[in-house]
Amino acid sequence: MYKRDKYLRHLGATTSIALVAGCGVFSSDSSDEGRPIVVGTTSEPSTLDPAASWDNSWELFRNVHQTLLNFPTGASAPEPDAAESCAFTDSSSKVYSCKLRDGLKFSDGHKLDAQSVKHSIDRIKKINVNGGPAGLLSSLSRVEAKNDREVVFHLNQPDATFPFVLSTPAMSIVDPEEYPADELRKDGKISGSGPYSLESYEEGKQAELVRNGNYKGIADRRNNAVTIRYFKESSQVADAIKAKDVDVIYRGLRASDIVDIQDNGEEQGLQLLENPTTEISYLVFNPKDPWSKKPAVRKAIAQVVDRPALAHNIYKDTVEPLYSMIPKGLVGHTTGFFNDFGEPSSAKAKQILAEDGITGRVPLTLWYTSDRYGSQTKPAFEELKRQLEGSGLFTVTLKSRPWKTYVEGYQKGEYPVFGRGWFPDFPDADNFIAPFVGEQNALGTPYDTPEITDELLPASRQESDRGAVAAEFEAAQQILLDDARLLPLWQGKQHVAANEEIGGAEVAIDPATMMAMWELYWKTSW
Repeated sequence: MYKRDKYLRHLGATTSIALVAGCGVFSSDSSDEGRPIVVGTTSEPSTLDPAASWDNSWELFRNVHQTLLNFPTGASAPEPDAAESCAFTDSSSKVYSCKLRDGLKFSDGHKLDAQSVKHSIDRIKKINVNGGPAGLLSSLSRVEAKNDREVVFHLNQPDATFPFVLSTPAMSIVDPEEYPADELRKDGKISGSGPYSLESYEEGKQAELVRNGNYKGIADRRNNAVTIRYFKESSQVADAIKAKDVDVIYRGLRASDIVDIQDNGEEQGLQLLENPTTEISYLVFNPKDPWSKKPAVRKAIAQVVDRPALAHNIYKDTVEPLYSMIPKGLVGHTTGFFNDFGEPSSAKAKQILAEDGITGRVPLTLWYTSDRYGSQTKPAFEELKRQLEGSGLFTVTLKSRPWKTYVEGYQKGEYPVFGRGWFPDFPDADNFIAPFVGEQNALGTPYDTPEITDELLPASRQESDRGAVAAEFEAAQQILLDDARLLPLWQGKQHVAANEEIGGAEVAIDPATMMAMWELYWKTSW
């Protein structure tokens, strides 16, 4: 019966999407409606400087900054945004050139030119924040500003994913007069050239975005202003939209709230939109910890963890079990962890530990962020604790921190085992392998895997046909599986809840699961 009900709720959500998309003929541009659209989220930025961010701060940057390339509505590949055109200009795909749009300016009126682009990319590598976006630029040798409008990227190896890298908000173009070349900006302000200007920002509370009059790019803005409100608890977000205190919810809904809106949204004047995504959740093991560094301990945990129970009991089947770091829908996806470990088994886990001479309970401290991924994270980790301790093989302590200090902790290597989510930088299997390996990576935890970093990734990046790289990514995933330093848990979906008076939410989520706020608009009365 539960599965049947789940199907019906999913069908209702799908029907809702079709109805919302179909009612566009009754809607108008938001220029007649001056009231800002209020978006609620539990996803607060950890920084306001793109050079420090390889995380959810991108969600704000996407709307106030501009990149050379971006994803137009409905596109699966990036197209020129601040650029007028971009292309590889040599036969070896090691020289990538972009010509900027004419007359670009930052929101403060300062000129945006090729030197601004060079400054923005160079400072990422020079500042080199641990766990920051410099890791995305491993194939970049140097940046050349040939003239005011032409910028050339010289790569140290062929890299078919480089255009995707340039589309990420980490590569936001910043004003050289406001962002130092050798340190992060510290005044709590943003000077960008994106669709919106940041009118005001209160850390932990809200960001007020207003239309940027200097903007030239691909965004067709359907509203004049957006206010983003940041919440600490998922329950607060759900209460806010039911009370009409916010108009849209982007990130932070609990599974119970999703089910409630699916079942009762029409009565509440709400719509729920479900977007299949490649968002994943996983555990990271710190090799500096005396227990986590042991392969037997990591593999015993992999043998015990019950993903279907986690997905069903905690997430009400709004997520699905994941058995590889590359999610379903991308080339290279496998079910490696299921193939190797099968169904959860305490007996098999006990044998794995015994073969390494471990006979007593293993003490583990699992860390999670208390706010970044919504309030469901705490019960999810309580479920993991229940599973691990229920095996009789582990004694688990749970600890948490708010995202901003949580990031600082894992970048310093403080956590033995910690949870992370991953929203893709761009829709390619490369982005589910490369960010987690190498001396410098998104986790702040060095992972030396020369076969992946020196052989498999470079080989795959030579192939412009991204559908032809399955062998390289399957091999890379086998290495990750054998090490078991990263343990995939589930693959999610993006749920957006919105007031029934809001249009555009059905097309506002881009391939990197970020919200293009400019797509939202007020509908006319029916």
